[in-house]
Amino acid sequence: MLILIVDDHPLVCSALEATLKSAIPDCTLRQAHSAGEAVNAIGREPDIDLVLLDLKLPDVNGLDGLMRLRRAAPRLPVIVLSGLDDARLVDMVRARGALGFLSKKASAPDIISAVRGVLEGGSAFDIEECDGPAGEDGEDADHIAHALESLTPQQRTVLRMLGEGLLNKQIAYELSISESTVKGHVSAILRKFEVPSRMQAVLMAQRGVFDQALNA
Repeated sequence: MLILIVDDHPLVCSALEATLKSAIPDCTLRQAHSAGEAVNAIGREPDIDLVLLDLKLPDVNGLDGLMRLRRAAPRLPVIVLSGLDDARLVDMVRARGALGFLSKKASAPDIISAVRGVLEGGSAFDIEECDGPAGEDGEDADHIAHALESLTPQQRTVLRMLGEGLLNKQIAYELSISESTVKGHVSAILRKFEVPSRMQAVLMAQRGVFDQALNA
């Protein structure tokens, strides 16, 4: 089973890989970081079973990435990933041939369920989390700002390196600390942000946390 993850954020790709490998051990995963890379990957490996496609890529606008993949491989199942939870967007990607839509707020079990469902010939358009309360974004921003203020300098460094896509063992090497110490910092970061998984930290990184608060 071969799955292609298309996202220009290395941490997103790494987190998705870890999530899928833990639940589907026999799957092989490939990464592409632009629509062009994805099309090339599909040309090199025609046996790809599924694509997880972020809509926000550096070489396309809006739904163009989905349309490029559909033209390159009309029958290849695609699940769209997006940080926007909008029922209208879900309708648009469905109309353009996607077989699923996943919010980047989705939990690991929801991601795994969607992937399995599409691989088994179904679809995955669960949008129960779409269109949250109007004040939710402001509350989230306040929560993120407070969590960032509570981080120690080394936790900030670890968080920045996670955002660059480094693995725990790579961070340990770069900082000359043990891998268990890195794991402790990661656990503390997730606890302070009050998130259950690395995927949630990935979402915060994509919302501009690093640009706004970690480039001191």
